[in-house]
Amino acid sequence: MTGSRIAVVTDSTASLDPTDAEREGITVLPLKVVIGADTFTEGIDVTPEVIAEALREFVPVSTSRPTPEEFLAVYEQLAADGATSIVSVHLSAKMSGTFESAQLAAARAPVPVMCVDSTQVGIATGFAAGRAARSCAEGGSEADAVAAALGAGEASTVLMYVDTLEYLRRGGRIGSAAALIGSALAVKPLLTISDGAVVPLERVRTTGKALSRVVALAAEAAEAAPGDVEIGVQHLANAEAAEDVARRVAQTLGLEQVPVNEVGAVIGAHVGPGMVSVTVTPF
Repeated sequence: MTGSRIAVVTDSTASLDPTDAEREGITVLPLKVVIGADTFTEGIDVTPEVIAEALREFVPVSTSRPTPEEFLAVYEQLAADGATSIVSVHLSAKMSGTFESAQLAAARAPVPVMCVDSTQVGIATGFAAGRAARSCAEGGSEADAVAAALGAGEASTVLMYVDTLEYLRRGGRIGSAAALIGSALAVKPLLTISDGAVVPLERVRTTGKALSRVVALAAEAAEAAPGDVEIGVQHLANAEAAEDVARRVAQTLGLEQVPVNEVGAVIGAHVGPGMVSVTVTPF
């Protein structure tokens, strides 16, 4: 493939640190957040803290995907900069129209664009994009990069604790019946991602027991992997709990540390304050 250069694109829900994205050569396209009557761009002019406060104050919050035109502009710029093809890795198509926008733009792009539905969200999508970028850096083809991203998404285990299912219900990311059951029983729900959708996993009576269960399940997923894993802990307005979960996961698995970061505004708008999640992705 002499003379070819494959560019990798993802979206801001992938939770990539800008420094990491730049180092890996990944272009990140931001989603939008609407708070009340004002529209903001994730990663540019809105923070997770602002989202958490708006949700607590019952200010209407919604999110919107990048338009096909915005994707096309990115693809055209990458082509102008020398990319001969593009692999575009995004959050689950069942959770957002972002993947659809990427596909519509790909049909008009000046170079071949292969769109990948990671079937995941958050840092699991980030891990998938990272695998694609590393495949390209190692001389892999577009097909190799796509396979690497798909494999990471399919193999990932995402375990999520939320204080309430209400925010996911409002955004249409979980069924009203499931949300009602959680509220009626006053339980702390544990969720996972299955086949690209957020689904209930278990119901636990207290926050402490729920977070302990997340630690145990994350350790089980890591220990069941055939080799090494990437692990990330995310939260919204719950740093202390997230740091404790990361410490306990690292201790259980004999790791030096597990990285912790706060989710972006878009994911935060759907999960609500208090969320803590662990993502485990085998290599």
